[in-house]
Amino acid sequence: MSQEQIIPAAGGVGVRLRQGERLRVIDPQGGQSGDVFAVSADGAERLSNGRTFDYQGKIYLSTGDVLWSDRSRPMLTIVADDVGRHDFLYASCTIEMYRLQYGVKGNHPNCADNLGNALRGLGVDPGPPPTAFNVFMCADVGPDGALSFRPPPSRPGAAITFRAEMDLAVALSSCPASTCNGGQPPRPLAFEVLPPA
Repeated sequence: MSQEQIIPAAGGVGVRLRQGERLRVIDPQGGQSGDVFAVSADGAERLSNGRTFDYQGKIYLSTGDVLWSDRSRPMLTIVADDVGRHDFLYASCTIEMYRLQYGVKGNHPNCADNLGNALRGLGVDPGPPPTAFNVFMCADVGPDGALSFRPPPSRPGAAITFRAEMDLAVALSSCPASTCNGGQPPRPLAFEVLPPA
């Protein structure tokens, strides 16, 4: 069993999982959202929000739900969840998003770069910017279909645990965007790899 490791505030890390191993993602301070993205160990399959919507039949996911690949194979199963609601509704933030939506000049930490760099560190081509699985984030859908944020409901120490359904390269990011973190500056997340149950 690995020890708990830190995902730096506004930063990212990569980890390899073998089939059956469990990945526990933790919000140590509470109220911090993050991104989880996975590709098969050989890089041939990518986590797919669309396939997951199709096969799970819902937009909010929790314990017992499966995250699917773009080739319609299970990648990750949520086996424990202290929060009870996570989603794929917002794509990973990018430098272009910060420029277009917030008028940022120059560089800005972002989840797409964090995830891409984490996968490159594992020797995997990240491909185009992903639509990652949003952990701890609270995105609401209004009656008119409009999306909005509420502060993440995760309390200090809250966690979500995934079981790998195939050998995977997984990238994790602690989201830099204050809009999805209740207006707060980014804080660290943490993770640990657990052996098969």
